[in-house]
Amino acid sequence: MIEGIVTPRTATDIWRRRTLSWRQVPLSMIVGGMIVVLAVLVALLADRLAPYRFDQFQNSAQFRPPGPPFLFGTDEYGRDVFSRVIVGSRVSLSYGIGCAAISLLPGVPIGLCAGYFGGRTDEIIMRTIDIVLSIPPLMLGLLILAVTPPNLAKTILAIGIINTPSAARGGRSAALGLRREEFVDAARAAGESHWYIIRAELLPNIWPVIIVEGTLRVAFGILIGAALSYLGLGAQPPSSDWGLMLNQARDFVGRAPWISIYPGVAMCLVVIGFSLFGTGLRDLLDPRLD
Repeated sequence: MIEGIVTPRTATDIWRRRTLSWRQVPLSMIVGGMIVVLAVLVALLADRLAPYRFDQFQNSAQFRPPGPPFLFGTDEYGRDVFSRVIVGSRVSLSYGIGCAAISLLPGVPIGLCAGYFGGRTDEIIMRTIDIVLSIPPLMLGLLILAVTPPNLAKTILAIGIINTPSAARGGRSAALGLRREEFVDAARAAGESHWYIIRAELLPNIWPVIIVEGTLRVAFGILIGAALSYLGLGAQPPSSDWGLMLNQARDFVGRAPWISIYPGVAMCLVVIGFSLFGTGLRDLLDPRLD
């Protein structure tokens, strides 16, 4: 979340000014952006990059260590770990992107209303959000998914719901910083309705907050999605998912550690990439750094 709000007149100016020279782009944003682009390309081209089918059993190739022809080795069923890691990137990115979209779409408008109206409206919304935030995210996910059979779509929806309160707090912070600006006072003086001001004046001017919050929500979504899959409430066998791979590899850590190492490393790299990109983007758009 951005510390300090970019006013509408400075947001676009800062973005244009700082993109004129790549030297002004934070190193964390460059490194994170490279990891993010690589992860997205791998997910999009997974079918072409994977040398084997992710669910192809090879009984004669069980527990093969990393090396030709299995770059990351094989698991207890002789499945190629490299292919499963590559295909699993699709599911993990689906968790992250779905989390960002589902949480921001309702969360930001709710937060804008709380920050703009203030008073009793703000108290009711924020106290409700505080109650939800007091529940550990993983526990909340378990409560949402435990009542119905798990599948990928329900897991993505649950992750988005878990993150909605945090997105709402980000929208509220943005509204608190903008509601006393001159352009808002001018809209009120012109007789515009509250809903028009929120939709046409506040919302278009908090895009830096939304973008940064979205990248950080993707990283969190990947982590919580992997945790739910590890617990059996995410992707189901024979799907390839990093959290599910870690679950299936726990009984073979001593015998074949590569089964858990590679999906764990892949998940860490992607999460770090999105976190670095979001942090760098926050620094790029922070007006106090001028």
